[in-house]
Amino acid sequence: MSFDTIGVIGAGAWGTALANAAARAGRTVKLWTRDPEHAAAMAAARENATRLPGVPLLPGVTPTSSLREACDARALLLTVPAQALRGVAEALAMVVKQGLPAVVCAKGIETATGHFMSEVVADTLPGLMPAVLSGPSFAEDVSRGLPTAVVLAAPLEAVAEQLALALSSPAFRVYHATDMRGVEIGGASKNVLAIAAGIVAGRALGESAKAALTARGFAELSRFARAWQARPETLMGLSGLGDLILTCGSAKSRNFAHGFDLGRGVAPAQAGGGKLAEGVYTARALVEMARARGVAMPIAEAVDAVLAGRIDIDAAITALMTRPLKAED
Repeated sequence: MSFDTIGVIGAGAWGTALANAAARAGRTVKLWTRDPEHAAAMAAARENATRLPGVPLLPGVTPTSSLREACDARALLLTVPAQALRGVAEALAMVVKQGLPAVVCAKGIETATGHFMSEVVADTLPGLMPAVLSGPSFAEDVSRGLPTAVVLAAPLEAVAEQLALALSSPAFRVYHATDMRGVEIGGASKNVLAIAAGIVAGRALGESAKAALTARGFAELSRFARAWQARPETLMGLSGLGDLILTCGSAKSRNFAHGFDLGRGVAPAQAGGGKLAEGVYTARALVEMARARGVAMPIAEAVDAVLAGRIDIDAAITALMTRPLKAED
């Protein structure tokens, strides 16, 4: 397996960052955007000025608006938002070669179906091998070559290992795994919990409250993952605890920023500056899936209720703090 050419499907901030990371690892990269003008502007300026301004595209990255050209690669990184993945994958099915690894880099659950991202790929691209990349990583850090570690999971260990080798560089360390479900559960769940952490910060409830929420949020995440037979060590690793710590503790997280604005009283439509926060879409699906398997997730339920307008933030906080006392689990 030689993954010397990589097609990155989606030229948002995260796709651009991963394109640079792959180029830094010595790969030849095609970075796809559906907009021909956007592709031409990136090629001319050698920068994604609309999504990641001030960060130069590395020489190994070629922007393109042709899906067929982007798919002329040995592996694909799917970096479009979670709720857009199915539509893009259906378009890919018309041009992609069979047998390629398709690495999902979005962190979410499809709201219409309750499917994990790897299941969406399996549905729409049955001739490809789904894989998942996740972990504590901000696009700007990765694109600039700041030290970052993530995990890549694929059903075959040899494929996961070779993909990790192909994407790794001294600045971007990629661990490999086969627990795909654990990796994607960690990435999807932490987004919802980060909104809760942002609300706590925006409401100025204190660092003690934020630490308690993060710890109890991790307990929820772990219970949910066990219900899907994920490995405990996966959740204790980069895609679980590592990503949760990052997104629950930094205003650079879009989900945290969205929650912070909600906590300050900003209207939901304006929260987070209008930027995409995957947890807003994941919350309802996560809660419904948890209830279906009898998994208690009171923090996630509170976030979902606040986002849906069924309860206000003060009432949600009171409900969480007055739940019956019990042994810590």
